[in-house]
Amino acid sequence: MQWFNVGKIVNTHGIKGEVRVISRTHFPEERYAVGSRLALFMPESKTPTYLTVESHRQHKNFDLLTFENHFGIQEVEKYRDGILMISEKELGELDDNEFYYHEIVGCTVFTTDGVELGQVSEILETGANDVWTVTPKTGKQHYIPYIEEIVKEIDIDEKKIIIDPMDGLLS
Repeated sequence: MQWFNVGKIVNTHGIKGEVRVISRTHFPEERYAVGSRLALFMPESKTPTYLTVESHRQHKNFDLLTFENHFGIQEVEKYRDGILMISEKELGELDDNEFYYHEIVGCTVFTTDGVELGQVSEILETGANDVWTVTPKTGKQHYIPYIEEIVKEIDIDEKKIIIDPMDGLLS
């Protein structure tokens, strides 16, 4: 089974069993909804502990969570540095032309002329649109903005992306 990181517990918050989470998900309302079940992986542990979200709120740059049957700080401080994850079957459906990062990373990018540019090795969040780092077998990396004018086709099953690069994009 494949697991996906949704957040890291970095500290406790107060004395009533709340934990402070740095979120790694674009769907915190869904992932941290009351009743959601999360797998907690502690460093150097291969077996998860399953926790059910009892409450969720945001404070500054953190998501604050409490878990069912955890009533005080002493019951949750052992979770510090743990990674909250969900399984692949819990990912959910996305709208058209939306993809999970793990679906894009590793895809091979070609131009509309059939020239192979390399594989997507990283996705950068810039605010306006994502930018894909494409790493060729040799040479320098390319930075491809994920916009309709450039990205023409994405085939997740074939791990293949076709782009129509504008002038200067690949130089």
